[in-house]
Amino acid sequence: MKTINNPPKSQWPALCERPQIELDFLEGSIKNILNRVRKSGDEAVRELTLQYDKVQVDELKVSDKEIEDAVTHLHASLKSAILAAAKNIEVFHTSQRRATEKIETMPGVTCWRKATAIQKVGIYIPGGSAPLFSTVLMLGVPARLAGCEEVILCTPPDKHGKINPAILFAAQLTGVKKIFKVGGAQAIAAMAFGTETIPSVSKIFGPGNQYVTKAKQLISQEGIAIDMPAGPSEVLVIADEVADPSFIAADLLSQAEHGADSQVVLATTNSNLVSKVLKEIEKQLAVLPRKELAIEALNNSLSLVFENNQDLIDFVNEFAPEHLIINTKDCDQLSDQIVNAGSIFLGPYTPEAAGDYASGTNHTLPTNGFAKAFGGVSLESFMKYITIQKISKAGIDILGPIVEEMAEAEQLKGHAEAVRVRRN
Repeated sequence: MKTINNPPKSQWPALCERPQIELDFLEGSIKNILNRVRKSGDEAVRELTLQYDKVQVDELKVSDKEIEDAVTHLHASLKSAILAAAKNIEVFHTSQRRATEKIETMPGVTCWRKATAIQKVGIYIPGGSAPLFSTVLMLGVPARLAGCEEVILCTPPDKHGKINPAILFAAQLTGVKKIFKVGGAQAIAAMAFGTETIPSVSKIFGPGNQYVTKAKQLISQEGIAIDMPAGPSEVLVIADEVADPSFIAADLLSQAEHGADSQVVLATTNSNLVSKVLKEIEKQLAVLPRKELAIEALNNSLSLVFENNQDLIDFVNEFAPEHLIINTKDCDQLSDQIVNAGSIFLGPYTPEAAGDYASGTNHTLPTNGFAKAFGGVSLESFMKYITIQKISKAGIDILGPIVEEMAEAEQLKGHAEAVRVRRN
């Protein structure tokens, strides 16, 4: 990790940049994948799966037998953990339901909003070296609670053409039955445009690498909704002199092990803390199975020492991290000053890993600074609201003159007449 002491504000934009693939190459490559899938459907999906995942997949849809085998053979202790996590996620997301409230804006004029589920949604689950079955819970549980009629799931197969059994168990648990062996940008394209086997959907959810993120951004330009820009994982840790360096190192490494393009940042006003944390990182790194990936991520990561808390907080709000850990004696007060973050973790005993798996909050969060404008996935992400209004005769007599006056001023006489004919 590179250590920078008291960086001037003129350097902050550069420090907030995330590692990324060269944009022209990335966009051109993804557009090619999208066009191939749009034109050739299943054939293109199979070809791209062979090209990128190095496996020939004849049957894209996971069979009932494969799901049954996964449920049967998955270790009991992991099943138990998944069930407990699912319960917490369900409790937290159920609490987000809103009651319909009818508002009389003036006598005889009543307005309200009706919540309806998005009928067809797609879930993308990253696979590869770290199959994220936890993301199935984070997306499958609220989709079920919202009442989505059709939920499909795409995830890349392993080198044997199989899907991780924990992914299949979590999908079965959340009621997702249409599961397909396809990953990467080609999975996003298949869900957006539909193929002979894979249905098209109205909204696509799920994190992924820069290829998946770019594919989601491009299909959103064609009218397919997405949850948010959610790319490589990142964490920023605020710590002070009371924080345990081993806790901080563990939190930084838990994100660094996601992949080489992950971003981890330590921000503090205590310069002595940095050297202690770096020593702990070296110690813990030595026994980390995904050590090489973590080292690559750490090479692109930062330790920042600020002169005062105000500069530190201002930088954090500029960085807008996906995950923000505040491990300080005044964590609650500092949290009140944060306006840009995907999810916040307070105190020494709240690792980001808890939110990744089982505390109940959703781990599908905005990255790359998009927390300035986006929030994480919630129950409402799977719903839309229809506004409804009902006006009585007395109500139109009161509201009508206002509408007529405004319509005439905008030279939209037909609008005015639509009111006037009722009043007369």
